[in-house]
Amino acid sequence: MTITYQLAYEQRCQLSALKKSGCSQREIAEIIGTSLSTVSRELARNTGERGYRHRQAQGRTDSRRTESARASL
Repeated sequence: MTITYQLAYEQRCQLSALKKSGCSQREIAEIIGTSLSTVSRELARNTGERGYRHRQAQGRTDSRRTESARASL
């Protein structure tokens, strides 16, 4: 398994579809090729009132990344 620290948009799309189909976090991690803890953190950070939505998750990630870059300047 390749170690990745951030999910790509395509992986978020897969995660969303697998979550809706009822897969466990462990199954999702195996299918998208990342660690269980990465899936767990992704769902914890980006699940809103309407559940996990990949587009919203990507937007939140992008805004956190932008704010982090500003803070380091």
